[in-house]
Amino acid sequence: MLTPSSAPSRAPSYATVLRTPHAARTFAAALLGRLSYGVVPLSLLLAVKDATDSYSVAGGAMALFGAASVCLSPARAALIDRHGPRRVLPPMAGLYAALLTMIALATWRPGAPPLVLVGLAVTAGACTPPLGPVMRTLWSGLVPDRELLQRAYSLDGVAEELLYVTGPLLVGVIVRAGRPAAGVLAGAVLVFVGAVALVSSPAVSRERKAQAPADAPTAPRLRLHGVAALRHAVLVTAAVGLCLGALDLLVVAFTERLHQAATVSWVLAALSAGSAVGGLAYGAVRWKSSSRVRLPVVAAALGAALLVAGVSPRLYVLIAVVAVAGLFVAPALTTAYLIADESVDADRRTQAGAWVNTAFNAGSSGGTAVVGLLVDRLPLALCFALAAAPALVCAAVVARAGARRSRAAGAAAPGAVSGS
Repeated sequence: MLTPSSAPSRAPSYATVLRTPHAARTFAAALLGRLSYGVVPLSLLLAVKDATDSYSVAGGAMALFGAASVCLSPARAALIDRHGPRRVLPPMAGLYAALLTMIALATWRPGAPPLVLVGLAVTAGACTPPLGPVMRTLWSGLVPDRELLQRAYSLDGVAEELLYVTGPLLVGVIVRAGRPAAGVLAGAVLVFVGAVALVSSPAVSRERKAQAPADAPTAPRLRLHGVAALRHAVLVTAAVGLCLGALDLLVVAFTERLHQAATVSWVLAALSAGSAVGGLAYGAVRWKSSSRVRLPVVAAALGAALLVAGVSPRLYVLIAVVAVAGLFVAPALTTAYLIADESVDADRRTQAGAWVNTAFNAGSSGGTAVVGLLVDRLPLALCFALAAAPALVCAAVVARAGARRSRAAGAAAPGAVSGS
């Protein structure tokens, strides 16, 4: 059960997190670079579509861009862990920005060869710098206190959520003033400036000094099968991503069947608002239960909310229930990142965070694809139930594994009494 601590001492605030030496500067630099991730996808989709006059080419380029970015994220994070962000991030961000610039130039006018654009998109996706995992690793060094780290991760998650809302709005302004290719170019500038500003922070050099010396043996590559807690966090996070990826498409179907397709943005805004409120509230609570206990609970709550959303009789009911579902999104991700941080040594934290991030993004893409095949064939309420199932099932599996682990630890404890 999720029980807040009744400790009388005052919990540190979010302002305490930002007042930590170098925290505000480092966080601002990371957010500047990560704003690119809210700007580039839509800009790239529109730019390729305008240049080729083909939705299929644009969709294929975006799908391959996303696949390369998601699937290679742990490998890029391993490079950061091995060589440090100061050595790896600037050339990685520079190459990524250069490729985006080439895409912008190629799509500035119609007539670009589709294969060239697709090839550039795949290569750019493979080079996407992992600014989110790097920032979460830096948080772990900036605020080593676990309670304060929970607040830092909650603040980071809510800010990232807002970036993904702000990014498309910024693209809309750019498209009205110019053309989609300008949005791709803006994304290139944002990610490069943000990455360079991030590695110039004193927090980065301090993080490297705290790690093993250069002549020490390199930490082995992180493997999920060797870290049960991280494996469970990745499993639940993938399930949460599946739920949310499916929800995006289900909301579109729900509003279209009511002949109110224009209201879909209000439903998704309610999800984002609920996530922001839930993340800030969750991070501010001093919990007595461990992260491993809390994760399946918040995931199950998200799944239950989606079940209810599927039987909403009216649009306003759907908006309210989706807002409630959003309350558990940021807490689930925050908890998963906390588990990732505490499950591995300092030399592999970036990889651990990248695995959680990859699981969420891959799950989101998979959820959208699967529901796209089902939404025209099954009743909408059943589709909502199927979308909720991954979170409910994975939460149950992880909770059961945690209970077995607790019983085994209790049986192995000194002085344990065995039954006759």
